[in-house]
Amino acid sequence: MGKKLIGFGSLAAILLIAGFIFFRFYFVFGEGVKAGELNFVVYKGYVFKTYEGRVIQAGFGKGKGANAGAIQSYEFDFSITDKEIADSLMRCGGKTVELRYKEYLGALPWRGKQKYIVDGIVSVRE
Repeated sequence: MGKKLIGFGSLAAILLIAGFIFFRFYFVFGEGVKAGELNFVVYKGYVFKTYEGRVIQAGFGKGKGANAGAIQSYEFDFSITDKEIADSLMRCGGKTVELRYKEYLGALPWRGKQKYIVDGIVSVRE
């Protein structure tokens, strides 16, 4: 009886840990498109070399007082897992781009530093 209980408890713990890891690192929480001026794309890392990038999105801020309606920028930091997409974006610095991305709840070191992973280029404009 005790061995069965330990076996069942161990199996339940393994399933809970596997479920947590799946939902934290592999479950796609959201998908979408972000547009803005491509600031940079770099290939960096100590152990795991990954492609990292940033898009600057300009817009009008909301708020009260002196800052109401002021122009403010938002930085969208992302990682890229596909080398071809990264190479294409490296040639687009300073251009307005629309990028398709997936959002995960957590980042993995070999996938990149960010929880946003760009998986496609929708458009590039001067």
